[in-house]
Amino acid sequence: MPRALFSVHNKTGLTDFGRELAALGWDLVASGGTARALADAGVESTPVERVTNHPEILGGRVKTLHPAIHAGILARDNDADRDTLRAHGYAPISLVVCNLYPFQQTVAQPDIALADAIEQIDIGGVTLLRAAAKNFDRVTVICDPADYEKVLEQLRTANTVDPALRRQLAVKAFAQTRDYDTAICDYLLREGEPAATTGTPALPDTLTLSLHQVDTLRYGENPHQQAALYAAGATSGPLGGTVLGGKALSYNNLLDLDAAWRVLSSFQAPTVVIVKHLTPCGIASADSIGNAFPAALASDPVSAYGGVLAVNRPIDGMFAAALGDLFIEAIVAPEFSDEAQALLAQKRRNCRLLRVADVPNNGLEYRSVRGGVLVQTLDTGDPADVTWRVVTQRKPTADETDALHFAWQAAQHVKSNAIVLAIKNATVGIGGGLPSRVDAARIAIEKAGDRARGSVMASDAFFPFADGLEIGLKAGVTAVVQPGGSIRDNEVIAAADAARVAMVFTGVRHFRH
Repeated sequence: MPRALFSVHNKTGLTDFGRELAALGWDLVASGGTARALADAGVESTPVERVTNHPEILGGRVKTLHPAIHAGILARDNDADRDTLRAHGYAPISLVVCNLYPFQQTVAQPDIALADAIEQIDIGGVTLLRAAAKNFDRVTVICDPADYEKVLEQLRTANTVDPALRRQLAVKAFAQTRDYDTAICDYLLREGEPAATTGTPALPDTLTLSLHQVDTLRYGENPHQQAALYAAGATSGPLGGTVLGGKALSYNNLLDLDAAWRVLSSFQAPTVVIVKHLTPCGIASADSIGNAFPAALASDPVSAYGGVLAVNRPIDGMFAAALGDLFIEAIVAPEFSDEAQALLAQKRRNCRLLRVADVPNNGLEYRSVRGGVLVQTLDTGDPADVTWRVVTQRKPTADETDALHFAWQAAQHVKSNAIVLAIKNATVGIGGGLPSRVDAARIAIEKAGDRARGSVMASDAFFPFADGLEIGLKAGVTAVVQPGGSIRDNEVIAAADAARVAMVFTGVRHFRH
C-alpha cells in the first residue's frame, strides 16, 4: 500500500483529496492539525507521532523532523535503500502534500511584531518540500491545492504519477521554498536596518529578487521581441492593480502607465497626467480631475493623441464623457465608477482601464544593465532640509512661486535633459529626453507657443551656459528654478537680472535618465 504524508497549513481541498486517495488504496499519514481536519471529515489517517514513536514537542515546532519521515521520503528506488528502511522499521513515502505557514501574508500586515513574524517561519514544512522535491524520481510532491486534481487524474487512470509531472511539481516546490526563504531574508534585513525607522530603505549587500510571470505579452517594444510581465506576487496584477476593461496591456502600455502613475506621487491635489513614450506631455492640478484634464491636455494636445492618462482620484461618468474624442491607449486611476466603465466600454472599447490603489512614494527601483542590475531609492522630491535660495535681484511673486513649485515637481518626472514651462498648477510646455539642454528649452518653448509668455521655467539640472535660459527669456518667461552649481552660475544669474527675471536655486538635481 503506497503511503502519503500530509502536513498543510492551507487546508483548501484537503479532505476531498485525502478521501479519494484513501479510496484508491493509499495509507495516509498526517501531522497535528492536518490529522484533526481529516478526522473531522471522516477520513482516517495515521498520526505522525505513531510513525516516529515520538510526540510533537516545543508546541508543535518539532513533529515531522525525524528519520522515520525523512528516510521514507529520501529513500531511492533501489535494493540498498529498501533494505535500510526495512532494517530500521521504516516505510517508504511516495507522496508528500505540504504547504507552509503564511509568512508573507503575516509580515504584509501593518505593525506586525517581530516575534509573531518569526513564529510564522516554517521549518519542518520547508524540509519536507525540499526532501520530496529532491527525490522526485520516486516521490510526488504537492505544495499547491490547485494540483490535487491533476495528480488524482493520473492515479485514477494509471495508478501512478508520470515522471514529467513529478518533475514539474518538484520545480514548483523548490520555487515555493525559494520565494519563502527570500521573503524571510528580506524581512529580517529590513527589520534590522537602522534606516528602516526613517522610512528610507537601505541598499542590501546581497539582493535577491523572486519574480513570477503573471502575464505573457503579445510582444515587447517591437513585434519581433518576446516579452512577459513578472511580479513579486504570483497573483499580482499589472502595477499591482486590476485590469477592468479594454484590450490586453502591451509592453509599451505598461511602461507608459508606470511612468504616468509615478508622476502622481509628487502631487496631492486632484491631478491629471498625460504620458506619451515615457515622457509627460501634460500635467495639471485643480479642485477636481474634471477641471484638471483640459489644462493637462492644453499643454501638448498633439502629443497627447495615443498617450496614456493617469489620475489620482476616482473616475466618474462625467470625467469619462469629458475625454471627448481624444484617442487614449490606457487610463490608470484608483477607481472607476460603474457609469464610467460602461461609458468607456461603449465609446472606447479598446482603451485599457487599470485600477491601482496606491501611488508609489518610497521604496527601491531597479533597472537592468548588461550583466547586472542598478538599484536606487525612489526620487521622492527635494529632501526635507532643502531651502530654496533666490539668487537674482528680483524675487518671485507669490503666484510665480506657486508656479515654480509646480514646474519643479513636474520636471522631476521628465527625462533628462528636462525643461518644463508652467503656470500655476499646469504645465504649458515640456522638453526632455535630449542630450542638449538648449534643445530641450527650444522644444518646451515651441510646445508652449504664446503661453510661454508669463510662464515660469524649471530645469532639472543647472544651466551650464546662459544660452538655454536666454531662449526662455526671449519667449517671455518671468521666473526660473534650477539647482545651480555651474561654474558659470554668475553668467546665468546676470542674464536673468538683465531681463528682470527672478531665479531660484534649489541645490538639488532631479536627473531622470
